[in-house]
Amino acid sequence: MKLKRILSSLIGFPIVALILILGNIYVIDVFFAIVALITIHEYFNSFKGKYKPVKWIGYLSCILIAFLHIIPKEYLLYTISLFITVIIAVLFIQVVLSDMKTSVIDIMITFFGICYIVFFLSFIALLHGIENGKYLIWFILIAAWGTDTFAYCVGSRCGKHKFSKISPKKSIEGCIGGTIGAVIITLIYTFAINKLVGLEISYIYIALIGFILSILSQIGDLSASSIKRAMEIKDFGNLIPGHGGMFDRIDSIIFIAPFAYFLLTLI
Repeated sequence: MKLKRILSSLIGFPIVALILILGNIYVIDVFFAIVALITIHEYFNSFKGKYKPVKWIGYLSCILIAFLHIIPKEYLLYTISLFITVIIAVLFIQVVLSDMKTSVIDIMITFFGICYIVFFLSFIALLHGIENGKYLIWFILIAAWGTDTFAYCVGSRCGKHKFSKISPKKSIEGCIGGTIGAVIITLIYTFAINKLVGLEISYIYIALIGFILSILSQIGDLSASSIKRAMEIKDFGNLIPGHGGMFDRIDSIIFIAPFAYFLLTLI
């Protein structure tokens, strides 16, 4: 399992890095639209046999991310607000037309998935589109994956006190180690881009952001785990060997994306 995780990371990370480094805003938008499509598909499938989410509208909503930077900025908020309103209306129309074969719970699961996955992921694409966004976007990945890596390393060696019943393998020691590690590599990355790119990002401010995002990433991980526990599944999928599905790999990234956008745009 460890070997599969390492090999998947060695193959997957360079591909993601190349897309984020070389891709323009339109390529990034399409990339995250595809990621959202795969993720929400796994999310919907986790409810198979118990509930019937309205999949087609979830898939259709992912397309919005691909058009984020085609829509004029002055109309973006209006478009998103209209989109959410239309989705709610369409979902209730589905309940009525299906003669309640599609239940209110089904559409609640659908709408939650769209907000949680599609709406949250869109903030990564939006962050990439702002000034110096191609550098700022890495703070999301560093905070999420850095926390995960350090939490695993510290927890597997020193973890003695269980953190939550939602994820029995997580320990308090691992959570603390993950946060400290994430803050450290966030500061190292900040030093690098300040020197190499000429940015002037405050180390105190970025340390605070790193701390907040690390804590939130762990909440995001537990949030996704709570869905799996409720549906009695181990993973959302098997797309990535050693990691599970796309949702399993990016659950913390999804959760911290909007928070990162609002915090980093202040820079």
